[in-house]
Amino acid sequence: MTTTEQTSTKQDILEYLLQRGQATALGLAEALDISPQAVRRHLKDLEAEELIEYELVQAGMGRPQHAYRLSRKGRDRFPNNHGKFAVSLLDTMAQTLGKDQVNHILQKQWQQKALEYRDRIGSGKLGERVAKLVDLRRAEGYMAEWYPIESETAQNGNCSQFMFTEHNCAISDVAETFPSVCSHELEMFATILPDCTVERTHWLINGQHRCGYMITKKSRI
Repeated sequence: MTTTEQTSTKQDILEYLLQRGQATALGLAEALDISPQAVRRHLKDLEAEELIEYELVQAGMGRPQHAYRLSRKGRDRFPNNHGKFAVSLLDTMAQTLGKDQVNHILQKQWQQKALEYRDRIGSGKLGERVAKLVDLRRAEGYMAEWYPIESETAQNGNCSQFMFTEHNCAISDVAETFPSVCSHELEMFATILPDCTVERTHWLINGQHRCGYMITKKSRI
């Protein structure tokens, strides 16, 4: 295997772990269609580079398996549109204006973003709007996905509930220092989809491997 191929496979492993949260060597081998031996060599290299870490998990009656996931250094390999400069700027503003005022400014920013998104998403079927939202977020550096949740309320193929996930946060540095942006983001999604309830199910800031939101169309009274 050439050096270029090795680099490409390692990147594939990192991207898979970013999307799935964690995986075993066998799981990675099956997903990437390469041998378990090759996967283990790449995992050893990635661990030496401190890009991944693992924990032992019990699967059935057999021996515990290594479940691999990205380290913080591994996550930092993926796009972040704001990064440390934005955090430094907000810190300076907080020292000058006060943290409450900065939080107010951030809230206004998200309100404007909500109006922009809502205008671009339009007023089609819920599934169409969620798909457009995912496209917009991907363009901004979020590794977003969505899928419908089957339910008895779905009629004529129109599902009323969707799972919306983001495996990569483009503003993770900002969110760690100013976690209020995550609350504003949740409010933004609710504003974009006024006929739905939006509930957070997973949160990167809490150490989970993704941010997740359950989008449910409100019942008509």
